Amino acid sequence: MTQSLLHQILDHANRADPYPIYEELRKTPVHHEDGGPYVISTYYEIRSLLHDPRISSDARNLASAGADPLAEETTPQEGALPPGFLKLDPPEHDRMRRMTNRHFGPPHSPRRVDDMRPELHDIVDGLIAGIDDPGRIDLVEQFSYPFPVTVICRLLGVPREDESRFHTWADTLAASLDPDPDADPAERGKGANEARMELGMYLAGLIEERRKNPGDDMLSQLATSRGEDGQMTTMELLSTAALLLIAGHETTVNLITNGMLTLLRNPDVLQRLRAEPKLVVPLVEELLRFEPPVQLLPQRTTLADIEVRGVTIPKGSSLWLVLASGNRDPLRFENPDRFDPDRPDIQHLGLGSGIHSCFGAPLARLEAQLALSELARRLENPRLVDDPPPYRQNAVLRGPRHLHITCDGIRP
Repeated sequence: MTQSLLHQILDHANRADPYPIYEELRKTPVHHEDGGPYVISTYYEIRSLLHDPRISSDARNLASAGADPLAEETTPQEGALPPGFLKLDPPEHDRMRRMTNRHFGPPHSPRRVDDMRPELHDIVDGLIAGIDDPGRIDLVEQFSYPFPVTVICRLLGVPREDESRFHTWADTLAASLDPDPDADPAERGKGANEARMELGMYLAGLIEERRKNPGDDMLSQLATSRGEDGQMTTMELLSTAALLLIAGHETTVNLITNGMLTLLRNPDVLQRLRAEPKLVVPLVEELLRFEPPVQLLPQRTTLADIEVRGVTIPKGSSLWLVLASGNRDPLRFENPDRFDPDRPDIQHLGLGSGIHSCFGAPLARLEAQLALSELARRLENPRLVDDPPPYRQNAVLRGPRHLHITCDGIRP
């Protein structure tokens, strides 16, 4: 029996190359299977809906989950915490995002990210120097995974001696995002809830300490700031810090790993990057189009009847916006299945768009640029051991679970 397109997207057997499925999906830009979500797969329609105020990110507006297989996949991540601003609509979303951004980017903190560049470079250098056997490297375990969570710790102001605890919590919470048909759901849920509880208690203590003795880290500023939107409550602070940890970590792991995989499959581009370090800026933008770390946005809900390409989507319906499909739409991008860092006008959907565009985009871009340029410069003759590599179960956050590579040595 032929699987429906919806189930083909979710089938782990297709994770290594979902793009032929997306190509088929685009033949019906508004795809709807009985009782399931409305799946939008073409560039201009996705972009329009990302800017449409009639589309909600708040799951409380969903009339019924129906047969949406991703309806519950991301809802339990906060545990007892209130939803982060990623899952809120205006005006609550706007207030929380403004309060957070005040200490992260322009106009109030315009140099927050760029001033981290030397520290990020040191972290990258330390991780590469820590590779003890160039002939046997798991890039995910030894580099892509520890790098972003260390960065989040430094951004928030977690003491160095506590960073290992953050890594453990991040590991557990990341594992809970991936479906595992062979695991006991109760046990998985128990482990994730314990990690969230421990993380929440730790952050609560750290917030209290920062209120008494603030530093120049982001958590101190969030805890003590009183702006035009007031001051964050402790619960709002906890949900924001947890959001920065989980959302800021998982996407960057995939961006770096997908990026190195793509470079190893395109050795001419890898060689160019070694010779032309400035190529890394457009290269990362093309990666965000070609292999986006977030493949689709589920759990969007219509607040009114909406017509898309002649199809009326009823109020309260579940929407999937397949960003990765829109990024390969030939009506928007010429030769979309070709990786081309010289591509002009890369207005991709890899970091979303509209009010929910990726909050951490400046940091994610800088992390990927530093990581890929240094890996390209320092690894001598790197090669893939497995192609395709083993992929994570998650259909939303798509990336290799391991990326085994070998090289002839590591340059200083």
